[in-house]
Amino acid sequence: MSLAAPWSYPAPQGARAGTVEVALLRSDALAGNPLGDPDVRHTPVYLPPGHNAHPDRRYPVVYWLHGFTGTAMAGLAWRPWEPSLPELMDRASAATGREAILVLVDGFTRYGGSQYVNSSYNGRYEDYLVHDVVSFIDARYRTLAEPAGRVIAGKSSGGYGALVLGMRHPDVFGGLASISGDAYFELCFKPDFPKALELIARHGGGDAGVRAFLDALLAAPRKSGEYVAALSSVFAMAMAYSPNADSALGFDLPFDPHTGELRPDVWAHWEAADPVHMAPRCVDNLRRLRLIYFEAGTRDEFNLQYGARILSRRLEQLGITHQHVEFDDGHPGVNYRYEPLFRLLLERLPQ
Repeated sequence: MSLAAPWSYPAPQGARAGTVEVALLRSDALAGNPLGDPDVRHTPVYLPPGHNAHPDRRYPVVYWLHGFTGTAMAGLAWRPWEPSLPELMDRASAATGREAILVLVDGFTRYGGSQYVNSSYNGRYEDYLVHDVVSFIDARYRTLAEPAGRVIAGKSSGGYGALVLGMRHPDVFGGLASISGDAYFELCFKPDFPKALELIARHGGGDAGVRAFLDALLAAPRKSGEYVAALSSVFAMAMAYSPNADSALGFDLPFDPHTGELRPDVWAHWEAADPVHMAPRCVDNLRRLRLIYFEAGTRDEFNLQYGARILSRRLEQLGITHQHVEFDDGHPGVNYRYEPLFRLLLERLPQ
């Protein structure tokens, strides 16, 4: 289906608005995924104002990844004082005089999110994005179908996905941009391990307690903050970072569910997925990127400002050109940071 821009959001004053198509994208990578989640995803695609007026012109593409418990369609929502992603791209385009296609990628799972990586528990979300989504967009729209014409960007878990997939796939994406992306798991995930242990005990303890917790979460008519917090920082992360098809749960927790003692072999899998530890292994890939940008609030509730600082230091030590920015705010409600980011991306992307 196609949505005219004035229906979904107001255009900036005095500016032309782009249009939004919601494409149905069928993914081979997600077909038959272990959780039984849909392999057909609603994929909003923002087409810039000049798209229809210039049928011979090709456009760069920004691939946007939502955060944990988010969806691609939620990026179209317009609320007072919280503009939608297409509106923010309109504003950035009006300010810079430059245009790009914006693709809102859906990475939701029944447990809240995939971290955009391949997992034997969740499914092949990295393959879905890097291969299925990109090839679908290049086949259907007039894109600059080369790495220099693509940037991967996102916020929170989406920022993590942008960092990791950008590092791993410079043959697909020419740049990456992250707002409050997960990094340095020692500080952003470990602090919630005791809370997860308490929930496991409350649901019977051991692996059975983990399964009972997950079943209770899915059955609950209201997903409380306590449940979602533990899911987002421990259980869903284990599904992404330490899946194990041979274990009773299908994934391994990084700690003993009774004593809380860290399991070094499992924690090593988490560390391997941490952008801070991944960067030295991806140094050649990082040197191929035209843009590396990341930022975090100085009062981030998940301590992500420290992960960003450590990542910046690692990149400096490796001699990797990048931009690291901090802003005075926390983790939620920072949509106002998206417009300046979109301006930066438009200015750096080829036209």
